[in-house]
Amino acid sequence: MIYNNDIVDYFTRLKTTIDALSVESINELMNVLDQARQEERNVFIMGNGGSAATASHYVCDFNKGMLHEGKKNFRFICLNDNIPTMMAYANDLSWDDIFVGPLQNYFREGDLVIGISGSGNSMNVVKAFDWANQNGGVTIALTGYDGGKLLKLARHNIHVPVNDMQITEDLHMVLDHCMMNIFCKH
Repeated sequence: MIYNNDIVDYFTRLKTTIDALSVESINELMNVLDQARQEERNVFIMGNGGSAATASHYVCDFNKGMLHEGKKNFRFICLNDNIPTMMAYANDLSWDDIFVGPLQNYFREGDLVIGISGSGNSMNVVKAFDWANQNGGVTIALTGYDGGKLLKLARHNIHVPVNDMQITEDLHMVLDHCMMNIFCKH
């Protein structure tokens, strides 16, 4: 079987979506992240499924990949990396509490909370954003589709304007590498 047309179609849609991203929103996010680094704020990040893997990757890249001698480092913490804690919250309270519970333990006013959700409607991320907003947090959503509930809740948002989960997830990861590359130069 020959998949050439499907391959070209996917990459054409990916390139079109890249061109539709808001460079201003990405620049704004980078300034918010850099300010958090300078102020030694925690940056909590979370997601479900593929977005959970992306959240873990952000932590690796921002904490280890950007170590610079003599410069302040980022303080990223991934809320979906501790499986036993997540399962305890899911079992004892609800799946919707798996991120807000740890935030209640470690969050300090002014910390950043990043939620990655292709649909923008992951209720456990929405609940964490509600809590963070009520407690002086800076919420940042990485979304796709129409942005969902997170688009309305977040103080800052990078919206991937496409109704395709794979392209949305691709670009959330590209965003990580784009920012990492630029931060490493400065």
